[in-house]
Amino acid sequence: MTPKPDGPPPNPNPRKPTLALPPGACDAHCHIYGPFDRFPLPPERSFTPNAAPETALRQLHDHLGIARAVIVQSQGHGLDHRPLLAALTEGAGRYRGVALLKPDCTESEIAAFDAAGICGVRFNFLTHLGGQPDLAAMREIIAKVAPFGWHVAIHVAGHDIVTQEGFIGSIAAPVVVDHMARPPLAEGPDGPSIAALKRLIDTGRVWLKLSGADRLSVAGPPFRDALPIATSLARHAPERMLWGSDWPHVNLHGPMPDDGDLVDLLTEIAPGSRERQLMLVDNPQALFNFD
Repeated sequence: MTPKPDGPPPNPNPRKPTLALPPGACDAHCHIYGPFDRFPLPPERSFTPNAAPETALRQLHDHLGIARAVIVQSQGHGLDHRPLLAALTEGAGRYRGVALLKPDCTESEIAAFDAAGICGVRFNFLTHLGGQPDLAAMREIIAKVAPFGWHVAIHVAGHDIVTQEGFIGSIAAPVVVDHMARPPLAEGPDGPSIAALKRLIDTGRVWLKLSGADRLSVAGPPFRDALPIATSLARHAPERMLWGSDWPHVNLHGPMPDDGDLVDLLTEIAPGSRERQLMLVDNPQALFNFD
């Protein structure tokens, strides 16, 4: 029997967005969980999610007008990548994946992941997801995936982007920073966290997911208080921006977002159709090697 989830499920009836997304639009950050009768949750997970299988993700994306997605392995399933691998097979080119790895992973394991459609490895620096990883272990893993051309996904919050700027800047592989680096909202777009993030973007090796407005927001839906930071970043380097829904919004302490609202925020984050084309189609196409 699956334990009680740690938070609410995603909105089951998100509204249809007003914004029509361009053909080939990509959700660059989402997760799946279950079905639990097929993929039971491992005991070493860091939280207990609600069921959110690939079939529900596909239904959501069809509703929102999203053609492609990057499914990020979550601590909810730990190192059990079977749900992700099954989704990559069932999606038949619709999805790419991001894995969680340990230093003892083998070249053959990475090669199998690569062949399945996984193209990145993620490292979490957040306390509730395991805390700051060992940087030496990170370097070992990054070296192992380098021959496969994978990107390195970094999940930080607060002032971590400032603290880790030197380390992130030293990574030779393409780097993708999740959720706008989750800076303190009160710092605004001119604070030290956003300054550090922009310096990293300016290296030409760092991309940014303009996701997680609901996690930054203090005011709540429709999360417009996160717009100053998001729009500042979008204007700074549209050729380095990505967008993700972060569905099904696990470990969220505020109100559960309507995914239609999150899509429509794009009209203010990136008002121009050319900027949205880059963020939603061209940039993910190049970075994640969609066919």
